[in-house]
Amino acid sequence: MEHTRRWLLLLLTGLFLLGTPTATAQTRVRLNPKQPQTLLVWHYYNGIQQKVLDRMVLEFNEGVGAREGIIVEAHSQGSVNDLTTKLLDAANREPGADKMPDLFGAYADTAYQLDRMGYVADLAPYMTAEELAEYVDSYLAEGELATPGALKVFPIAKSTELLLLNVTDWEPFAQDTGADKSLLATWEGLVSLSRQYYEWSDAQTPDVPGDGKAFFGRDAFANYMLIGSLQLGVELFRAQDGEVTLQVDEAVMRKLWDNYYVPFVNGWFGAYGRFRSDDIKTGRLLALVGSTSGALYFPDEVTRDDGTTYPIVSEVFPLPNFAGTAPCAVQQGAGLVVAKSTPEKEYAATVFLKWFTDVQKNIEFSILSGYLPVKKAANDQALMDAAIQARGMKPLLKEIIDAGVNIISTYRLYTNSAFRNGYDARAVVEKSMSGAAEAALAQRDALIAQGMTRAEAIQTLTGDQAFADWLAGFQKALQTAVGS
Repeated sequence: MEHTRRWLLLLLTGLFLLGTPTATAQTRVRLNPKQPQTLLVWHYYNGIQQKVLDRMVLEFNEGVGAREGIIVEAHSQGSVNDLTTKLLDAANREPGADKMPDLFGAYADTAYQLDRMGYVADLAPYMTAEELAEYVDSYLAEGELATPGALKVFPIAKSTELLLLNVTDWEPFAQDTGADKSLLATWEGLVSLSRQYYEWSDAQTPDVPGDGKAFFGRDAFANYMLIGSLQLGVELFRAQDGEVTLQVDEAVMRKLWDNYYVPFVNGWFGAYGRFRSDDIKTGRLLALVGSTSGALYFPDEVTRDDGTTYPIVSEVFPLPNFAGTAPCAVQQGAGLVVAKSTPEKEYAATVFLKWFTDVQKNIEFSILSGYLPVKKAANDQALMDAAIQARGMKPLLKEIIDAGVNIISTYRLYTNSAFRNGYDARAVVEKSMSGAAEAALAQRDALIAQGMTRAEAIQTLTGDQAFADWLAGFQKALQTAVGS
């Protein structure tokens, strides 16, 4: 009798363990190819990136998808902001909004918001521990959404930031002034170079004072604030369990102010077109910091306002750091989120995502779109270079990819953890200082027109009181955004 009870206990325990998903046992679902699962995907890729994605989706549908019973339909929703708006409208069931898609591109902040509304599936049960170990650890951690061990944002392609320089127009400046590219390694050095370039270009027309040209500009300003603050010792958003503590340090903010706002108001930095690559193309800037994915759009010629056009050669540099700090760069690039649905839909989505992030497939997508692969084995410079060479792609792309892979392996990669109202908080960080700098630039010219000297106007707009006023407004706007 006792033997029988022990046997039953062991049997029941075994059945329980078999029926419980674990980190090492993949949950499998049987699909029927005669009744395929159709997966609607919303993304924000456009241009080259959209074409590459569409081609790969077609390849999947005609191969693995046909065998397994999975059909993927991918549709661009415009920009990432357009996509976010449509997702939130769908989730909130706004009048006229489309139905929530089966998969959608999202950054952690948006995914976290949708997860709290019950829309996000956890894909961890569909992955083995061995499969998960193939991905870059920090990419998986970003997708947990404050639920340790979960996989709610599947990494498919990532990017980071680097610096690009128009070497063709740099050369005359360097020959005349002795300017050294080594200064591009730090933000302080970049400010010094930009001032030197402004004064050099201003001197080209001595009869027109104050017409110097900006040297540098950057995209994604929030990255400067978040990474810069972290480098200087203070994490601006300290998030835990979906809640955030704001850490706005006055000394750190002043350092960020002095190395962006002040040079911008002086005219040493600039922002004119929609993206800084547009400003390189029109000859209004010589250097930019931008995403590895956006670097594909770095031009190979300049077209000036008078219509003259000439070719340029570009050079790639690592992202600048503040002097004396450990190298740090942003980890960015939206992942794909699977909407909570049936086991069949969720499993089918995971099959597609695993296929898409296969080492060779992910390398192909990366080199053709400017992104970086998400698996450890794929972030191999030799593999990437071989794929680029096989396709006969332009040398600049190899420099961009090589620099990106190098940054991933030598810099600390950072993205803030998801938290409630994180999207709104990031919007404040994106616009507060950069928007104030653009407004001050217009005010500078107005003050000069009213009789102030240029130096007096700049001092008024960049001094201690101007900083204190901005800082107070910044803190208030952040507190409002996070609901404090």
